[in-house]
Amino acid sequence: MINNFRKPDLNAPRYRKKTLGLLNKETFKEFKERKPVYTNIDNSKLKEIIKLYNKALWEAVIEHRDGVALPDSLGYIFIGTCPPAKTVNVDYSNSGEYGKVLRNKNWETDGNICKIFYTNWSTKYRFKNRDLWSFTANREFKRTVAKEYPKNWNKYLKMQSKIKVSQLYDPDVNSTKKALKSYDEFET
Repeated sequence: MINNFRKPDLNAPRYRKKTLGLLNKETFKEFKERKPVYTNIDNSKLKEIIKLYNKALWEAVIEHRDGVALPDSLGYIFIGTCPPAKTVNVDYSNSGEYGKVLRNKNWETDGNICKIFYTNWSTKYRFKNRDLWSFTANREFKRTVAKEYPKNWNKYLKMQSKIKVSQLYDPDVNSTKKALKSYDEFET
């Protein structure tokens, strides 16, 4: 069923929630207090170094099938191939052009979609308050993944629906449960 699509008014007033990023003067001041060796480095130079390091990190995530382990045992980032969403995946640019709701079918990836995963579940990464940590990819990372994923989408880990990422790191739990169901200690 194709519905009519109302193109949004791009000139309408917008509300943008004010957010505070991590790369601000207060963070740099605290960093320089903890590490006095870096007090003579300009904040803009520090920001450039951090962004360069982060770019090298997410480029490695795209390049390597199994992803990348973050420094200081903070977790693990990888790209996964997921089955298509059951909800409507609207193609907004073409829908606005034709006036009808058109869907993205991801034909170049056989209908599969790409997701960036972060986990700190592995026993190696267990630290206090680890459940409070999360990861949000920046715009450049997401756009590069979207551009590179269709070229070699079979390379990445295939994720199943309704399976926790933690089960990738502890596969013996499921196999042990299945083996115990059919196990009878009186049969030889």
